[in-house]
Amino acid sequence: MLYFLARRIAGLLLLLLVVSFVFFAMLRLGRGDPALDYLRLAQIPPTEAALAAARESLGLDRPLVEQYLTWLDHALRFDLGRSWYTSRPVTQEIAHYLPATLQLAAAAVLVMLLVGVPFGIWAALRRDRWPDNATRILAFIGVSVPNFWLAFLLVLLFSVTLGWLPAIGRDGPTSIILPAIATAAMSACVMLRLVRTSVLGALGEPHLRFARARGLARRTILGRHVVLNAMVPPMTMLGLHVGELLGGAMVVETVFAWPGIGRWALLAIQNRDYPALQGFVLAMTTVFVLCNLVIDLLHAWLDPRVRLGLPA
Repeated sequence: MLYFLARRIAGLLLLLLVVSFVFFAMLRLGRGDPALDYLRLAQIPPTEAALAAARESLGLDRPLVEQYLTWLDHALRFDLGRSWYTSRPVTQEIAHYLPATLQLAAAAVLVMLLVGVPFGIWAALRRDRWPDNATRILAFIGVSVPNFWLAFLLVLLFSVTLGWLPAIGRDGPTSIILPAIATAAMSACVMLRLVRTSVLGALGEPHLRFARARGLARRTILGRHVVLNAMVPPMTMLGLHVGELLGGAMVVETVFAWPGIGRWALLAIQNRDYPALQGFVLAMTTVFVLCNLVIDLLHAWLDPRVRLGLPA
């Protein structure tokens, strides 16, 4: 198990390093002049002397690899520089905005699991009957509706028309309900279909006949031999859904005026705030990597063949 954990951590750290370098290079080699954007945000006239001084102070006159290694050295010490737009340390701004996004993403994961897993099992156990048909139709509609459009519909129904839930802000426990539903709807429907398919596959396994012949109770067979084995593929897909939920949360934050890192990143994009964008990508990639590490560990716990390196 320790070898499995060390191998996963090494791979994820390499992924984090590659993503950070690629994005760093894209910002430096893309269109536009970072020094010019810096002077514009600092409200300094872009004279030739000012541009030369800005390039020297920002390190833009050095080779790309040297610039990246300098940035990486500071990043390892939790120093991501200062935002060109707000002049505040990027690390402080991430620490201020990221918890709200993580809270929304966690609530969306909870909604996805509470909807996708039970309804997927329910549909599989009643295959080709009305519960199965109804859930499949619901899943098809759910994956077809964009989350930002669903967010507007939820606000119109539950906030404007019925007045049950707040439409914007992060003021109390009820304020997260609509954003979480809007963020999780598509992923919950995908999870529902995956759980249904996985449970149907587990129900066809030959060892269930032996379990029935031994006289095991139906609840024991479903719990230990069907549901537990069927959760391996959905648990694997959950790692991919984390990135989707984080991206969806950033879109939904704009609709519900949720004070998360997505709105902050959008402001950084509009102002071409390079330090903020680099810090944002590093923070979100780190969250994604850590979540996938947890999913890998859960997968290895559910399926010993994974941690032993055996074929499935």
